[in-house]
Amino acid sequence: MQQILILYYSRHGHTRQMARLISRGVETVDGCEALLRTVPAVTSAEQSSSDISSEEASDPFVTLDELKGCDGLILGSPTRFGHMASPLKYFLETTSAIWMSGALAGKPAGVFTSTGTLHGGQEATLLSMMLPLLHHGMLITGLPYSETELIHTETGGTPYGPSHTAGSDNDKLMSESEKKLCIAQGKRIAGLSKQLAK
Repeated sequence: MQQILILYYSRHGHTRQMARLISRGVETVDGCEALLRTVPAVTSAEQSSSDISSEEASDPFVTLDELKGCDGLILGSPTRFGHMASPLKYFLETTSAIWMSGALAGKPAGVFTSTGTLHGGQEATLLSMMLPLLHHGMLITGLPYSETELIHTETGGTPYGPSHTAGSDNDKLMSESEKKLCIAQGKRIAGLSKQLAK
């Protein structure tokens, strides 16, 4: 069984919802299963526990062994000034031993994000999230325009990976295009994982 790790951080629940849809796409591929994992929030001494959303606790926290053992990785984060959120970056900075071993080299990977506004840095975030995966030697895949939702979407959705525009008040529901692109990404990376395993 090919195990695709969907590793995300979510503050308001939108990235978590995307992760769930991506897992649905993974599990449409015979012989593949989705492993949904998150990372803990990073807090400062000035932050109170009430400042931290409990969304990240909805799935188990990832372990380094789970990352090392996955057959494919799909990484998701809300946008923070064109970059991934600090909790996800903090976790990735603990993966030096996996990097040194080359355990992720040659495995397929993709990225996804959610922003408050349409021009809130979706593509910059997706591209910057690819950098640590490239350092790990992973095979980055996006979404091809054969996914026709990319042509018609008026909200989120990019060739670099699925995205969602949540609204400045984080109250916008996912569009049908956004949902379909999430499912397509899960299916695509699961399928690549199976092909590479042959």
